Amino acid sequence: MSKIINLPLTKDKIKDLKAGDSVLLNGIIYTARDAAHKRMVESGVYPFDIKNQVIYFAGPTPNKEGQVIGSCGPTTSTRMDAYSPVLIKDGLTGMIGKGERGESVIDAMKTYGAVYFGAIGGCGALISKCIKSSVVVAYDDLGTEAIRQLTVENFPAVVVIDSNGNKI
Repeated sequence: MSKIINLPLTKDKIKDLKAGDSVLLNGIIYTARDAAHKRMVESGVYPFDIKNQVIYFAGPTPNKEGQVIGSCGPTTSTRMDAYSPVLIKDGLTGMIGKGERGESVIDAMKTYGAVYFGAIGGCGALISKCIKSSVVVAYDDLGTEAIRQLTVENFPAVVVIDSNGNKI
């Protein structure tokens, strides 16, 4: 049975999440890939309040007529490892992607309180059905890698690394 998580993702909510837990996320998440991460960290300016937020490492494809968004599957998370510790220190509490995370990211998760969720790669079309709205909020010049605010409903994920550094 999946745990239902209503966002924002506060520290109280993450302390009860354990590696291996299946979750359904409801509320606002943001998309950002490596180009957006680099821009945020290098500028020191965040285009949204990062505290208690979740970033989905995704670059959705353009939507077809009648769709909110195109396919929206996870990208490889290690590409964000150089930037994630800074974002976590500044208040980011959740990340969604695929693949492993480096030790510096895990250390930041344990120190500041954050979790890493896994989404199933290759299921972008299915995942997109959980996205109820999509609005570009920053870096439109990056195209599909622009930062988007997504409203999600029953977005399926698994806790891959919990706030204590435990992994599945």
